[in-house]
Amino acid sequence: MSDDARPETPAVPSADAPRGYLIPPGWTGSVATIDPRATPGFEGGKKEGKKRLATTDEPLDELQERLFAASRPTGEGASVLLVVQGMDTSGKGGIMRHVVGAVDPQGVEITAFKAPTEEERAHDFLWRIRPHAPAPGMIGVFDRSHYEDVLIHRVHGWADAAEIERRYAAIRDFEAELTAAGTTVIKVMLHISRAEQGERLLERLERPDKHWKFDPGDVDERQHWDAYREAYDAALAATSTEQAPWHVVPADRKWYSRIAVQQLLTDALHGIDPQWPRADFDVAEQTARLLATMD
Repeated sequence: MSDDARPETPAVPSADAPRGYLIPPGWTGSVATIDPRATPGFEGGKKEGKKRLATTDEPLDELQERLFAASRPTGEGASVLLVVQGMDTSGKGGIMRHVVGAVDPQGVEITAFKAPTEEERAHDFLWRIRPHAPAPGMIGVFDRSHYEDVLIHRVHGWADAAEIERRYAAIRDFEAELTAAGTTVIKVMLHISRAEQGERLLERLERPDKHWKFDPGDVDERQHWDAYREAYDAALAATSTEQAPWHVVPADRKWYSRIAVQQLLTDALHGIDPQWPRADFDVAEQTARLLATMD
């Protein structure tokens, strides 16, 4: 059967909690079929979404602290990598502030990958990525990621089809290495509509306090909207695996994308189920010693 004749494999909407849409291995669909204003797994509105975000902060914070603490005695243990991709203005910064920012910063490393430097371009595209893989007990966050070196290169023709396929394979191998080493990989595409992006860019131009966030290059990249959509389709289809699946999170409603990413991060930590490390000292003895100093 030719690729054109293959039946479409749909994205799987979350039903019991806000997680966006799971992209199954072998996916043959398109993000264009997913409503950027949808709220799968959540029946409330903005008010209820903001309340959920606030009330779920504390349990997420505890899980993250347990993950960090569990690795301290031995320097070993599980970790999490959250990869956040999306078009300009899709809400990556809001995820960093409102979701990742709610946990203890000593257990988190956020890396924002910009255009590669001359030194980085002299190496394989994953050379600059590997040092930022999360250490045991840590949550690593990629604000943009290794996927930029596939998406942008495909859109602008900076790499031919064979090189793009090689990079897909390298990414699959890299993420398989991470999961084999004990890292849970969460990959999120924040799915924003072209109209909503236009409104958010316009707001940055209309408000002096937002001018610092505006980049004229964002308008240039907006001209390639359809090409980026196709590039995302191809990347998601090529790299969504059982070990490291993609989730497409509708992002026209900022409040929804935040609770969805929060849920995915919480799910990952529940799956790890980190435990508080046992004391390596006699608790009763140390309690008695301390109390003796309080007379």
